[in-house]
Amino acid sequence: MTPNFSWAELACKCGCDAPPKVRDRALELAQQLEVIRAEVRGPVQVISGYRCERRNRAVGGAPNSRHLWGDAADIQVQGWGGRDLRELAELLIARGKLRNGGIGTYARKPLTLHYDLRSIAARWHH
Repeated sequence: MTPNFSWAELACKCGCDAPPKVRDRALELAQQLEVIRAEVRGPVQVISGYRCERRNRAVGGAPNSRHLWGDAADIQVQGWGGRDLRELAELLIARGKLRNGGIGTYARKPLTLHYDLRSIAARWHH
């Protein structure tokens, strides 16, 4: 898909086939994840990308989750030193490098950032 992200990383963990439209959105998402990777100067691990409806229900995802569209990823950055990934995303948006969409954080260790390409800015923390 991109130099550092493959479809396998963004595909549904259940192994189902994704519609072509989902793959198109996932490509755009991967391009945005490249921006984050370039800024942190290291690997970005995709914890969850596209989810089919069955997988989304199984993990307790929102009924209209952006993961269902293929344009959302939950990511972790190892060695980011505990710095807030949400602040990083906001900085990249302010600089015009990253598309402004949905940004959420989950208090897991290490911190997990949700980033999606929705058409409006949305922010949350769990």
